Amino acid sequence: MSLPLRLVGALLVLGFTACSGIKTSTNYDPNAVQALGTFRTYSWLAMKDGADTRIYNPIIQSRVQQAVDQELASRGYKKVEPGENPDFKIGWHGAIQDKVEAETINRFYGYAWDPWYDPFYGPVAYGGSGLVPETVIREYQQGTLILDVVDADSNKLVWRGSAQTRLSENMNAEKSQKLINGAVDEMLERFPPEPKKR
Repeated sequence: MSLPLRLVGALLVLGFTACSGIKTSTNYDPNAVQALGTFRTYSWLAMKDGADTRIYNPIIQSRVQQAVDQELASRGYKKVEPGENPDFKIGWHGAIQDKVEAETINRFYGYAWDPWYDPFYGPVAYGGSGLVPETVIREYQQGTLILDVVDADSNKLVWRGSAQTRLSENMNAEKSQKLINGAVDEMLERFPPEPKKR
């Protein structure tokens, strides 16, 4: 299987490291908080056309929708067809970006830093010798998943959740779905937003 296809399986779902997890954030229209609290039914917006096929394809579409549908259903929301007057519409976006990370290794204690110690097993550049600090360069790909909630009546974006993570080459379908579920759950934990106390 080629690298791009393996990345499709891992897209948007792997933690940066075991300790840091997936980085998520949310934002919303403060004027829509009251309405968001009354929403009960939703439908899906159509997937983007002509976009990056590593991201926008039926496999990823199905995995994202399954994760969102399960989470919303567990909290009492009902999915309906677009023509059935839903309270809100939900859509998703994704991206893959090439990233470079630099880390300086202090060799004060004198032990060597060899490529097989590298936890990411990615393209790594090593230089220097002796006890001087070494700078390690890692190239990796970062995936982003965005969930958008649109008020069906006004057709305005009222809530957005975002998840970012380092991608891995080695990911099967089961692990991919499990981690997509985790990213979606983390975002939707803050949906709907709580009204601010006065």
